[in-house]
This record gives sequence, C-alpha cells and structure tokens, in this order.
Amino acid sequence: MIDQPLPHLDAWVSCFTQIDLPVLRHTIQGVEQLREDADNANSRVLAGVILHDPLMTLRVLAYIDANRRQRQTTDITTIERAIMMIGITPFFRDFQNLPIVEEQLKDHPQALLGLLKTINRARRAAHWARDWAILRRDMDVDEITHAALLHDLAELLMWLFAPKLALQVRQAQLEQPHQRSATLQEEIYGVPLFQLKLALVHAWRLPPLLIQLLDQQHAENPRVRNVKLAVDLARHSANGWNDAALPDDFKAIRDLLHINQEAMVRRLGLSEEITQQLLAS
Repeated sequence: MIDQPLPHLDAWVSCFTQIDLPVLRHTIQGVEQLREDADNANSRVLAGVILHDPLMTLRVLAYIDANRRQRQTTDITTIERAIMMIGITPFFRDFQNLPIVEEQLKDHPQALLGLLKTINRARRAAHWARDWAILRRDMDVDEITHAALLHDLAELLMWLFAPKLALQVRQAQLEQPHQRSATLQEEIYGVPLFQLKLALVHAWRLPPLLIQLLDQQHAENPRVRNVKLAVDLARHSANGWNDAALPDDFKAIRDLLHINQEAMVRRLGLSEEITQQLLAS
C-alpha cells in the first residue's frame, strides 16, 4: 500500500507495472463456473464475464502482448479475439489463483466502496459508448466499448494500491465541488492521472488503436470523442442528474450523434422519472 505520493511519474509506472493485478471476486466465480463446464464454454460467453470487470479486462490485454506469437502480425484489440487466440483451455490454465480485489482492500472498506463505484461508472460509460458507436455505425464497436471501460484505469489503481490518497481525493472533491477533479488529483497524487494512464498503457504495450482511443489529444477523432463523452457523462451523472456539467455533455453528445435532445435522453435507458426530468429541463 502506498501512503505518500511517489516522487515522479516513472516511479508510479514502475510500481504499478510490477504488481499482480487483482480482479473482482465475482469475476473469479464466473470464470470458475465456466471452467467447470469447459466443454461448452466459448469465447463470447467468457468475454462477457471478463468485460464486466475492467481489471480482468486489463489483465487479459496485457497477457496478450506478453505472450504474443512470433507470427502474429495484427494487434488483438478485443477480449473475444484475445480468448480465441489464447484458446479456452489455455485461458483456464493461465487465469487461475488470481488475487482478489476484496482481499486486497479488506482493511480499507471505504476505499473498496470507492473502487466499486468507479467500476460501476466504467460499466455505464462502456454501455453508453457502445450504444452510440452502434448508432454511428462505427467500424469496430467492441474497441470503443473496451476503451470506455478502461478509460479510468489509473483511478482504479489508486483505489487499489493508494487507498488513503484516493480517499483524500474524494474528500477534497466533496469540499471543493467547483474545482476540477483532475486538478485535485494532481495535487494529492503528485501526477496527472491522464499522464499516468497513458504511460501505463504504453508500458503494458496495449494495442496502439486502444491507446489512441484513450488519448484526449486525439479528441478531433469521432471515435475518441465517443469514448470521452461516455466517460464524462458517467462521471458527471454519478453526482446526480442535476450536475452543472450535464448540459454541456448533452450538447456535445447531440452534436456527435446528430440527434435531438429527446432522442438522446431516451437512448440513455434511464427511469421514466429521470427521463421526464431531463426532457423538461
């Protein structure tokens, strides 16, 4: 556990790239159930279990590069393709006895709650990003989905391995609601999380296409905007559907998708009460 900010970006990267990344207990249980019926397991069903957990998703993508075949000429950018390349039986062999998130944070219940909320936010972002990519007829919807799920991986790692610092950030956000989260994170961690994220995905040698989708410097690219807007909406709506940043989010989403406010709101899959509230505002 890291209780004090590390001195520089490279120190954080060195630390995080040497750890054995834990995954959710629910993910391990899901994989074990499929392992027991391995003859009937397939890559699509297994990918569905993995993609419910951004930490397991990250482990699989990092594994692919570490075990890249000499003759492999194309990057594997999705979990289902990764499993097809690994093979069902080798996957079950190599992904067992994994460390568990809930054990990692058993002495830090508030950090575990913060982590689970961040994971839930990532799932919502991935869901919206996928829906919008389908509407846009994107060339590869799964890549968009994966990028949205992994977008806040640096924040997830902070909850896991620097829980005291992560809780300081959460408290600062509550006390300074008008201050940008990125600013508060940099003040407390000593490093901008977006820089840490990009440094980590390069260190793990994730596919260049996924790295591009995670990089806001390519914001002029509609695919990158698709990911970022889904992540922004998930983050802001987590504060409540009256968050001050939402009107700007909605306008940007309408512009991306070329649809009106009502069509956009109804695609979000919210309760009828919240839907009507947003349409009336």
